[in-house]
Amino acid sequence: MKYTLLAALLALGTYLPAQAQNPIIKDVFTADPSPLVYRDTLFLYTGHDTASVQETNYKMPDWRIYSTTDMVHWKDYGTRLSPRTFAWATGDAYAAQCVYHNGKFYWFVSTFHKKDDNSQGGSAIGVAVSDRPTGPFKDAIGKALIVNEMTKDLPHAWDDIDPTVFVDDDKQVYMYWGNGSCKWVKLKDNMTELASPITTFKPKNYIEGPWLYKRKKLYYLVYASAGTKPEMIEYCTAPSAAGPWTYRGIIQENVPNSFTTHPGITDYKGKSYFFYHNGSLPTGGSYRRSICVDDMYYNPDGTIKPIVQTTKGVAPVK
Repeated sequence: MKYTLLAALLALGTYLPAQAQNPIIKDVFTADPSPLVYRDTLFLYTGHDTASVQETNYKMPDWRIYSTTDMVHWKDYGTRLSPRTFAWATGDAYAAQCVYHNGKFYWFVSTFHKKDDNSQGGSAIGVAVSDRPTGPFKDAIGKALIVNEMTKDLPHAWDDIDPTVFVDDDKQVYMYWGNGSCKWVKLKDNMTELASPITTFKPKNYIEGPWLYKRKKLYYLVYASAGTKPEMIEYCTAPSAAGPWTYRGIIQENVPNSFTTHPGITDYKGKSYFFYHNGSLPTGGSYRRSICVDDMYYNPDGTIKPIVQTTKGVAPVK
């Protein structure tokens, strides 16, 4: 009987080196990663690009969920939410983040608003809720949390996108968001009502896609930025979730074959991970993106070391 090299190696109990991990999802185009660690599992909430190779704008019909317990093998839960979930919504499924609070999972999403008595259209932020990390999710309040008319600092209709939500140690909830400028507000404990006026500011080179988190005693605001050309990832730090923010620099250079990128950051099983998207899959591009993950490291003073983008990805964890 004639054996191939692969068969011979397997017969000896030897495994061939794993193929390049990044992008981590290869069967569909995914974007805007949002990791959430719950118990012993890392859940990943994503956007979904379906534009054709020829199209020159986004086509994003829904949001998807994946999970892992070893950072190498990913379970696909498929589509778990779409703008159709929200009776007031229309258009695409832009960046979103799911957070756990008070025994429930709140998925904050950016999409667009129908013209009605509550809004004349434009981008809007909604909230879906579930008892489980994988759903089913339903509209938590039956209306948008943020509509275009609530922020007047910029004239364009797509500035209220890309929410990031953070629950501080004292249980105060903060939401940051925005394209062109960064907005933030406190939320009530029910996660569905504003608890403060909206504050608007612009970190250095800020474009969109903020990600807010805390590590030790330092707060981080990481975002997609202009850098030397769109888009890179830059960040600020602060002594509180409300600022004041100090600019710290560029941590990720441009990504392959996509003019956008988007940060999603978490610690899991003793390691720090940086999720982002690029356009590196075959036939991929700026409107056909794919999520990657690489290791993230900090300096002793808490500043972030530059992210090294790899095709290898991260090592498995137990």
